Amino acid sequence: MSTADAPAAPTNPDEPLDLAGIGIGPFNLSLAALAHPLTSLRCAFYDQRPAFHWHPGLLIDGATLQVPFLADLVTLADPASPWSFLNYLKTRERLFPFYFAERFHIHRAEYDAYCRWVSENLPTLHFGHQIDAVRWNPERDAFEIDFTHLAPDGEAQALGRTHARNLVLGIGTTPHIPVPLRPLADAPTVPVIHSANYLDHRDTLLAADHLTVIGAGQSGAEIFLDQLRNRPTGREQLHWLARTPAFAPMEYSKLGLEHFTPDYTRYFHALPERVRDALVPGQWQLHKGIDHDTLAAIHDELYRRTLHGGWPDATLTPGVSVRTAGRVGTTKVELHLDHTQQGTRSRLTTDAVVLATGYRERRLDTLLAALDPYIRRDAAERPRIDPHHRVVLDPTVTGSLYVQNAETHTHGVGAPDLGLAAWRSATILNSLTGTTPYPLPERTAFTTFGLPQPPPTPAPPPTPAPPSSHATDTPTRRRPRHRRAPTPPPQNTGTPSRVNRQSTEANTDPSITFAS
Repeated sequence: MSTADAPAAPTNPDEPLDLAGIGIGPFNLSLAALAHPLTSLRCAFYDQRPAFHWHPGLLIDGATLQVPFLADLVTLADPASPWSFLNYLKTRERLFPFYFAERFHIHRAEYDAYCRWVSENLPTLHFGHQIDAVRWNPERDAFEIDFTHLAPDGEAQALGRTHARNLVLGIGTTPHIPVPLRPLADAPTVPVIHSANYLDHRDTLLAADHLTVIGAGQSGAEIFLDQLRNRPTGREQLHWLARTPAFAPMEYSKLGLEHFTPDYTRYFHALPERVRDALVPGQWQLHKGIDHDTLAAIHDELYRRTLHGGWPDATLTPGVSVRTAGRVGTTKVELHLDHTQQGTRSRLTTDAVVLATGYRERRLDTLLAALDPYIRRDAAERPRIDPHHRVVLDPTVTGSLYVQNAETHTHGVGAPDLGLAAWRSATILNSLTGTTPYPLPERTAFTTFGLPQPPPTPAPPPTPAPPSSHATDTPTRRRPRHRRAPTPPPQNTGTPSRVNRQSTEANTDPSITFAS
């Protein structure tokens, strides 16, 4: 689709946008794609990067998504959208090869290429725009957004400002580096890098005599497998550490996956705050485990290296955390380890470290500092989020502030899952327009999360006042209460009586027996 199909530009450039988006990751890209045909909705999305790229440092050859291709930007909300993955294949004349390949889980590199195709054809996206500040302007009843237009090399070119009645944040996450390893990650002489930058340093890491991978999620497993496959047999010198008690598979059973449905998200959101906070730590295997095929490939590679005798020089140790770390000389790292179950400590010397330690939500405090007085917070001082993904604001703010990167404590394990991108974006658009351009099903799971609440007990009818003595001369008569005569015990005739099953099931009085 070309830019000629885009909604018409506003006649008044000073009129606030209906919706402005900050950040262009998969979730806001989904929102922009679903908003594109809604010609009455004026939108613009901003990102400081020069173009769309999805985890470029982890596009390892052969690595696949952990969700099916139907979890693209639009299909689960609008299967007929021109921005679907299948339509992308059609425009590339690759639909039949994909059909014959019978792939349900596509390559990460292919998903990245698909998203870039969408981003290059949506006219509402503005890359190279760094958002500097967001304020509420009560005179215009709109959010005021200051930005810096960046050149391709990142240099500031010009300052700008726009206004929007509603705002959606989709600024994503940032790589997490544990505190004990932060000084080493900043040191230039020793390769201690986050997995997000793996491909940029892959050759250096392959050349290291000994490599340690920290983290038992999918990224750590894929990096360990890639290094294992490309190191000589018997001289691998690999160590894989994890805090989890095992290198555990991701929950991928059919009913288990229903934790990633809108039904579960709604259920989780309705739970009390203390219950949500208690649930999240126990859900790690639902979204932080390792794909079954990746675990099988690692085991197969390790086993293959034993076929001619000997064992691979690779050590996998779960249940271990890094207490402290330091440099040995100028080229080595010493990790001080705690084993949780044994209660023991040890040291490991290595030449390079890959931190597959996940990501954390980007802090909104700096960007939204001017909005802080309007934001309502929970007991833990986190912004409160309603079921429509809106931050609860002071009633004096007439616009809505939506979040596409709501923390897991608010929306449960489904929050970071790509499968919910289209559904959440459709929810925002339905709420924003006050209509249902994307009708969403009420029921999305076979599992019913939670028990139905009993209807409220009706109040007892008021006790009638006793009749006054002068109301009637006829005394009130009571209907006599008839008592059922007790049923005599059955006579033992030696022949068992036959019971009429239909009559017995229909009758609810155990004192009556029907005999044929």
